[in-house]
Amino acid sequence: MPTRKPVDCHFLNRELALLKFNERVLALAANPSTPLLERLRFLCIVSANLDEFYEIRVSSLKEQLHQGADSVGEDGMTPAQALQSVAALAQDIVARQYALLDGEILPRLREAGVALHRVPDWTEAHHAWARERFLTDVMPLLTPIALDPAHPFPRVYNKSLNYIVSLSGRDAFGRNAAIAIVQAPRALPRVIRVPSEVSGYPHGYMLLTSLMHAFLGELFPGMQVNGCYQWRVTRNSDLFVDEEEITNLRHALQGELTQRHFGDAVRLEMDANTPPELEAFLQREFGLQPIDSYRVSGPVNLSRLMQIANDTKRPDLLFPEYRPVMPAALATVADRPAELFATIARQDQLLHHPYQSFQPVIDFLTAAAVDPNVVAIKQTIYRTGEDSELMKLLLAAARSGKEVTVVVELMARFDEQTNIHWAARLEEVGAHVVYGVVGHKTHAKMSLVLRREAQGLTRYGHLGTGNYHPRTARLYTDFGLLTANRTICEDMDMVFSQLTGLGERRQLKALLQSPFTMHDTMIAAIRTEIRNAKAGKRARIMAKMNSLLEPTIIQALYEASQAGVRIDLIVRGVCTLRPGVPGLSERITVRSIVGRFLEHSRVYYFLNGGDERVYLSSADWMDRNFFRRVEIATPVLDPKLKKRVIAESFTFALRDTALAWIQDADGNYHRARKRRGEPVNLHQHLMHTLGSA
Repeated sequence: MPTRKPVDCHFLNRELALLKFNERVLALAANPSTPLLERLRFLCIVSANLDEFYEIRVSSLKEQLHQGADSVGEDGMTPAQALQSVAALAQDIVARQYALLDGEILPRLREAGVALHRVPDWTEAHHAWARERFLTDVMPLLTPIALDPAHPFPRVYNKSLNYIVSLSGRDAFGRNAAIAIVQAPRALPRVIRVPSEVSGYPHGYMLLTSLMHAFLGELFPGMQVNGCYQWRVTRNSDLFVDEEEITNLRHALQGELTQRHFGDAVRLEMDANTPPELEAFLQREFGLQPIDSYRVSGPVNLSRLMQIANDTKRPDLLFPEYRPVMPAALATVADRPAELFATIARQDQLLHHPYQSFQPVIDFLTAAAVDPNVVAIKQTIYRTGEDSELMKLLLAAARSGKEVTVVVELMARFDEQTNIHWAARLEEVGAHVVYGVVGHKTHAKMSLVLRREAQGLTRYGHLGTGNYHPRTARLYTDFGLLTANRTICEDMDMVFSQLTGLGERRQLKALLQSPFTMHDTMIAAIRTEIRNAKAGKRARIMAKMNSLLEPTIIQALYEASQAGVRIDLIVRGVCTLRPGVPGLSERITVRSIVGRFLEHSRVYYFLNGGDERVYLSSADWMDRNFFRRVEIATPVLDPKLKKRVIAESFTFALRDTALAWIQDADGNYHRARKRRGEPVNLHQHLMHTLGSA
């Protein structure tokens, strides 16, 4: 029998906590006050999240089982028990998704003039138009594969759309195949716009699968098609690169990326009407068990319906448009590099996206690229997008002869290919491109500009909690700090030197850095609050992040609660801490804000005996962020900006009664209790207060 370590049930299960976050997103889709197309969008986001959940988290549990692991985790579960619990909750979430889609969202969209035409409801006009589209645009790209000794089961891409077809009869060669597989071409859109004169609605759509389902018989002339059923398989998508053996990370990663699409299968989704024998056949083909199968009463892969939300021009069915504002101090100097740098030198500039525009960051790098007095730019890149204005500015700066150093994180999950592309382009124009430190992802968000001025070389920096990605900066809440603080900027330069060169660890004066000082400093700050509470002083901890998982930090927070420290945690996603347990954590509250914008900023606050300490950071409180990544936490030193960060991160979030969910000791979430008067909506409040600034 395997040795089991003692169970510490002070921790919740990570995978179940992640699924519960998706339940909160699903609640946005179910909320009648959410605009209709936004409800569809949130429904699609849940599907996309579940895809990644299976590709990474469930595949990890299955790998533990495959290796024979039967140890009990800190949450008291073995991998097998966790998989059982995950499957039960995921099945329930998926069932609720489809019930919501078919019972509410699609019917109400149709009433509003947005129709998804499905085969049983087609009119003669729909049928004629769809047949023409199938014969012209779809059928030439289809390759039916009848399964027999000469035609083995095809290699199936991760998450690709497929049909399994039940056949009878003999073909021209006398073959009597009973099953065929038809793969939907990846080059074709999954959602097809139907002309309004055919649709009968201002905005009409059909799914590619509808066309295939209706006319697949055209692929098998003379054969009897007994049934055709859509399905797809989800595969393990975690990359493995042996970092001790490789000599060029980019080349090694390019080779590994080609295999990502064909990892071990972890989930099978199929039409609810699929006969049991065909389901069993697919399970055997992919080495899956019944627990891994998901029958759905609608389109397989709901995330493809995102195209309807994106393409339908109906402002009345969307959130009211919000345009981020430019801070006044930066708006007037945006196109004057010398004045922009002078403005930053006079006072640190705090940006809170998406309420405030990301444009000042672009302006900062534009000024650096064109200003002849700027001699060097140093930049980290984790995620930035395929058509990145920021990367084009770095390319232009390198072409103009400036020293451009870019630390590109090639292992940014699902953005590897994009980052490889940019790394190659930067190298072509003479930029210094490095891939950080092997074994430690570079997740820190930093941009450093070195400018020649009368008093000598002056450094200007931007540090953020989010990626240099203008699109997500309109959707994610993040802080950014533009600063010429000498100590902070010198620390940034030392971090860049560590990332690009070799040498002993150098002591930073202002910044906290993972994997060196951040974890120890957080523990020390918690211990200070414990000492102050025991001494009868006021003690307070507030922290805002995406995920809270690291057990040492959680244990320290438990000790702080027992010592009398008041602790308020705002954790958007996964939290394995149990709040409100008598004798353990009754002074800890955990809330999750889920709404129009994705809460993404990481902010730490410690009362510190009245000398408040506030940090903006790229790091969640997770093992990987503390010990296996290069992360930065930046102190907010300006008193006015510190006050702003506290108010915008905590004060109003802790009053929210519209978007907030309160976590209980069992890991369940309940909507924040409404108070008298108008509900407090954090996102609307910040749009109003910062938008009118």
